[in-house]
Amino acid sequence: MSIKLISNSVLVLLISTTSCLCPFLVCLCFIQRCSGTGHHVPTKVPSKNQTKLANGETEVHHRPKRGWIWNQFFVLEEHMGPDAQYVGKLHSNSDKGDGSVRYILSGEGAGTIFIIDEVTGDIHATKSLDRERKTHYVLHAQALDRNTEEALEPKSEFIIKVQDINDNAPKFPDGPFVATVPEMCEVGTSVLQVTASDADDPTYGNSAKIVYSILQGQPYFSVDPKTGIIRTALADMDREAREHYTVVIQAKDMAGQVGGLSGSTTINITLTDVNDNPPKFPQKNYQLYVPESAEVGKPVGKIKANDDDLGVNADIKYSIINSEGANMFSISTDRETREGIISLKKLLNYERKKTYTLHIEGTNTHVDPRFSYLGSFKDTATLKITVGDVDEAPIFSMDYYILDVYENSPSGTEVGAVTARDPDSRNSPVRYFMDSKEDGERYFRIDEIRGVIRTMQPLDREDTPWHNITVMASEVDNPNLNRHVPVTVQVLDMNDNPPEVSTEEEVIVCENSRPGQVIQTVTAVDKDDFANGQRFSFALPSHLPVNPNFTLKDNEDSTASIIARRRRFNHLTQELYELPVVVWDGGEPSLSSTSTLTLRVCPCQRHGKIRICQGEAFLSSAGLSTGALIAILLCIIILLAIVVLFVTLRRSKKEPLIIAEEDIRENVVTYDDEGGGEEDTEAFDIIALRNPAAAEELKFRRDIRPEARGHCSLPHNHKTPSVELDEVDVQEFIRQRLVEADMDTSVPPYDSLQTYAYEGQGSSTGSISPLDSVAAPSEQEYNYLEDWGPEFRRLAELYEDSESDVTT
Repeated sequence: MSIKLISNSVLVLLISTTSCLCPFLVCLCFIQRCSGTGHHVPTKVPSKNQTKLANGETEVHHRPKRGWIWNQFFVLEEHMGPDAQYVGKLHSNSDKGDGSVRYILSGEGAGTIFIIDEVTGDIHATKSLDRERKTHYVLHAQALDRNTEEALEPKSEFIIKVQDINDNAPKFPDGPFVATVPEMCEVGTSVLQVTASDADDPTYGNSAKIVYSILQGQPYFSVDPKTGIIRTALADMDREAREHYTVVIQAKDMAGQVGGLSGSTTINITLTDVNDNPPKFPQKNYQLYVPESAEVGKPVGKIKANDDDLGVNADIKYSIINSEGANMFSISTDRETREGIISLKKLLNYERKKTYTLHIEGTNTHVDPRFSYLGSFKDTATLKITVGDVDEAPIFSMDYYILDVYENSPSGTEVGAVTARDPDSRNSPVRYFMDSKEDGERYFRIDEIRGVIRTMQPLDREDTPWHNITVMASEVDNPNLNRHVPVTVQVLDMNDNPPEVSTEEEVIVCENSRPGQVIQTVTAVDKDDFANGQRFSFALPSHLPVNPNFTLKDNEDSTASIIARRRRFNHLTQELYELPVVVWDGGEPSLSSTSTLTLRVCPCQRHGKIRICQGEAFLSSAGLSTGALIAILLCIIILLAIVVLFVTLRRSKKEPLIIAEEDIRENVVTYDDEGGGEEDTEAFDIIALRNPAAAEELKFRRDIRPEARGHCSLPHNHKTPSVELDEVDVQEFIRQRLVEADMDTSVPPYDSLQTYAYEGQGSSTGSISPLDSVAAPSEQEYNYLEDWGPEFRRLAELYEDSESDVTT
């Protein structure tokens, strides 16, 4: 037993004639019905599964075979009828028509979009479908026994395709468009390609077959109907005549046939510029007025040629093509305004030339050879320049003046003259004066009418050899209009300075000099210039007696040699000698002066041709400078001071501190230096020098006192009556303390200061300490202090009063 799936594409007899959308479809349905009725041959389906053998017999199978006989379903989109659209029919060969078979539909849109008649198996679409949203639906069909709900056929998959109709117009997704094309281009030059899209199915019919056409923009442009390429259709389109064009392109489906849908877009086309226009001056002749006072290099006028092109195609270079104008004027191009800027190359002079004619040419700098047939891309114009007369300042005959005058010339001496004239035709008189801001007015003055410069005081070349002044000239009619000129005055030299012997180097005479030996060569200096100071002569003063020690020889080359006349000089006998020398120059008149040279005698060592003193030779041989020697001496002095200080400190450490018995706060320590008085607040605290154990209420080391001690405050023949102690050998006492200190393990293993505050016995000198002097009468006489002066008289009186108080 088998099942048939009847599709509306195979058996269209099941489709109602109402589904035909046009008469053509109605006819097609009618033909299909007739062909289906007359030519359909039913297929014999065996009730049992059989296999045809080779001899023509069939083999019967006991297991029945069930299966689907089906094809794809198609449904038209955009169905607008009142009834559901018939799609197709499901039929199983197990269906006997008695309603025992129930058909089930599942999958995409089952139950919502597609419904099935469970008894007949007819499938209908209940909604209008859009192929552009979904092209097909996948569903599953199954046949069940209505009574037992058993599957008569296995579930099978089939597809319902949405058949396209022309319901979408072409569209230009990227429009509107903007395009450019060069002007003057050839016909057929490609401008832009536009492409339209159609949402309909391109594989079915002509619904998506697009044809392009131009609605606006003719006759300038055309479009290819298949490719959509826009091209130029007119030759020599000029941007200067029209620059912008609007083109409308239409895209129509159904291959452009009647009934097709269409869409359009706009293309804005702009013609780009090319250099197809030469520059042109608006007029051929121009005039310009320029005053003769115009400055060189400054602009005096402008001229401009017009060019209809844009950008670099309109760049113009200006030039003056005639020599008359090119010699006096220059022209340059302003890049922003494209104007020709005319400037002066030389000063104008109305009195010499009143007019100039300039032939100016303007040429394009970027010429396109494709348009050379249009002619030369340049133009010329004539500019006539009229020079205007201006009241000018006086003009000096020279750009600068160099004058000279001899030094020491009397006041009023003429130095020179400057001349100026009025360049104007009226030739106004000129007045001269000097710039008041300069120092030249102190030395010179000028005649305001003639321009003669004279000195105001004698000049000194050695003080100022050159003077720079500024002379100004102005017209009498217009004093505010003036001109200045620099004037340099050179002061010429006169022989007014005597020469002098150069004494920069010390003259040294060695003790071993011999008669006739050259001691030293001397030269002279002169403040005058080269002409008067080059030649010098030397001699000894003629009015003085002959010098027995030295003589002078003129070398006739502006130098002189000092020569010894005897041998054996001794610096211990006489160290310094004086030698007067007369020197005169070769100027006119000749001047002379006498200089005294000092010659020093010392032992010498010979080093080549140089003789230096013995002491200096020693320093030179050691290779040490004076500063180095001073540093070495300072180091030696510092070392000696350190050694002396070290020895002094060692001695002070060996002297025991003296502690008085009555008052432990008083002690006498010798420092061998002088104190700073009452104002000295930086004095050394002597308490730090004492043993702290000895300063605690006369407690000696380990509280051990000798059985008896000698009094250490008074001399041996003066003992304190209030203190009677047996004498004991202090040396033995110290020796015992030393042994105890060496044997003591609680003290550091190094030497330490042990203070006992005891003085030995048997001293014939006695103590100089005044600590115990109050305990015994003093036999000291203080009258001798009065002999020392009034400063010690008061001290003597104080001591005498103190003695009287003690005695009392």
